[in-house]
Amino acid sequence: MAREIDNSATINRIDKHIHAVGEVVEVYCDHNRDGRRVRDWLQGVVVQVDEKMVAIQFTEDVYLTDGWMVPDRVLWTQHSSEAIRQAKRKRKRTKRKS
Repeated sequence: MAREIDNSATINRIDKHIHAVGEVVEVYCDHNRDGRRVRDWLQGVVVQVDEKMVAIQFTEDVYLTDGWMVPDRVLWTQHSSEAIRQAKRKRKRTKRKS
């Protein structure tokens, strides 16, 4: 005997991801600037996205709030976090010397 599923009690929710892989964003985090440790906005690139979290990779060393350096320079944050925003300016790329 098959049971009927009551769809009225089920919430069918499809989360729209705010951020996409490859997108340039800014994250409010601890990092080095001019040889000093600061807590400020730093540009990075979204490298992974899932239902709840976003992974951002940086070209600079970044630190956790307790002072530990993140070895792979990838910080995870929630989509709804106030510590992540769209980049206000384009990322500057340095030319490589041949």
